[in-house]
Amino acid sequence: MQLSWFKPLFATALALTLTACGGQQQATDAASAASGSPAGVLAKTEIVFGTTAGDFGDMVKEQIKPALEQKGYTVKLIEFSDYVRPNLALADGEIDINVFQHKPYLDNFKAEHKLNITEAFQVPTAPLGLYTGKLTSLNEVKDGVSVSAPNDPSNFARALVMMNELGWLKLKDNIDPLRASKNDIAENPKGIKIVELEAAQLPRSRADVDFAVINGNYATSSGMKLTDALFQEPSYAYVNWSAIRTADKDTQWVKDITEAYNSDDFKAYANQRFPGYKYPAVWGEQAQTGEAAKASVAQ
Repeated sequence: MQLSWFKPLFATALALTLTACGGQQQATDAASAASGSPAGVLAKTEIVFGTTAGDFGDMVKEQIKPALEQKGYTVKLIEFSDYVRPNLALADGEIDINVFQHKPYLDNFKAEHKLNITEAFQVPTAPLGLYTGKLTSLNEVKDGVSVSAPNDPSNFARALVMMNELGWLKLKDNIDPLRASKNDIAENPKGIKIVELEAAQLPRSRADVDFAVINGNYATSSGMKLTDALFQEPSYAYVNWSAIRTADKDTQWVKDITEAYNSDDFKAYANQRFPGYKYPAVWGEQAQTGEAAKASVAQ
């Protein structure tokens, strides 16, 4: 039996289907073009941040999230209580970007764990500081004084450099200040007892030690003021960076986040909200180079 009547109907249906598909493809291409994505690849619409609790999370909630939402993104935030999980979560795809670490720590961590992640841009950072414990003045330093310090290698190195700058101990000449360890202590005339703890525990440790070297973000999240520090590290080598998966480095959403963190609105917010912080080099800060830091230790 011939179905000559079917051919016109089939041709009409096929034409409508192709028209619809063409319209959808045009819409996809338009969205991709607007986002900087290749044709046929849907633009990313949800961004998941990972930060440590405190100032970095506050920056996302108070300023970055609203700025990105104005561009059409949905923003989620996961706050971590340690320095290990944020990088592992990033590499595993649980989060898209993290903000919590300086570059020496990132470089050491990704090399040790063989992670394909990289830095993207710098963020305002509370400097490492020496705070009171049982003793309340630098003049009270005595033999056998106890000092709590972060136990991860890069931040412990910072604590040693700080005590070297204070004259409490002396580090060996010509060492790399970014990698200083107990083996690099040349002299400890006061017999300082260094108590190594997880960074998050340092604010609470003040009740048990004479002084505490505390990471800025944990100091502020514990209600401490940066201006209360007895001494702050002078180096800019530890201004923190965001980190992303290396494959995402040239994506539009990373460019949009970078723009939000370096916008005039965010700079004004940071200057008012976080006084005493060290700011990104691209904002005009004069960062101390590794060579200059090394020279200061050798002197």
